[in-house]
Amino acid sequence: MCLIKSLAMVLFPLSIGDRATVGALWQKPSTPMKTLTIDVVSDVVCPWCYIGKRRLERALALLSIQHPDVDPEVHWHTFQLNPDMAPEGMARADYVSNKFGDEATAIYDRVAGVGKEVGIPFAFDKISRQPNTVVAHSLIAVSEPGMQQDAMVEAFFKAYFLEGKDLTEASVLMDIAESAGMDRAVAEAHLQNSALHSQTIDSDKAAREMGITGVPFFIFNRQVGLSGAHEAETLLQGMEEAMNAATDD
Repeated sequence: MCLIKSLAMVLFPLSIGDRATVGALWQKPSTPMKTLTIDVVSDVVCPWCYIGKRRLERALALLSIQHPDVDPEVHWHTFQLNPDMAPEGMARADYVSNKFGDEATAIYDRVAGVGKEVGIPFAFDKISRQPNTVVAHSLIAVSEPGMQQDAMVEAFFKAYFLEGKDLTEASVLMDIAESAGMDRAVAEAHLQNSALHSQTIDSDKAAREMGITGVPFFIFNRQVGLSGAHEAETLLQGMEEAMNAATDD
């Protein structure tokens, strides 16, 4: 993941809801793209990222109807809301109190309301721990892009936000990975792979160096960036803008 310096002044930093055209976040291919590449920067403990995933799925459904000749390819990338979180995490109640204070109830009520609109029955009351997400992101990173990686991301969102699972527990992480189709022994090996975890931390740092400060962050064809859990129609517009830019090139 690299950033062309001239883009930094044009695109970043973006606040949630901002939109910008990106010349390139990775090196552009030399031939026209027949697929639509979608890079999603996200965290598994970010409720807006879960909402963003549902809206992306809706946008992809619209894309398949309006542009049946386009083959979208989704890749998920690391971002930690709390990169300095201790490996063992912390009590969720303390985390929420420290971060949001008296506004916590109103904030999460709003998130829950939006969640219902997209079919996510958030169960914030079940969450007892705020975890460090390095290992979770490592398991996502080693999953094959496409259905396997999507299943892994979905499994983590479901485990945390619907079931209140403790993502710091090794057995829980292996259960989640196995439910997404990863061999349990393979998952266990990844849990113990410190080099992989270091790469995951580096990926998080790279996203920040690119200027990403809020998630979800969507990048279409390395051309158009959208920050925030936008409605499906807005995401589709971003996809179309990126495809048009590729055609113009």
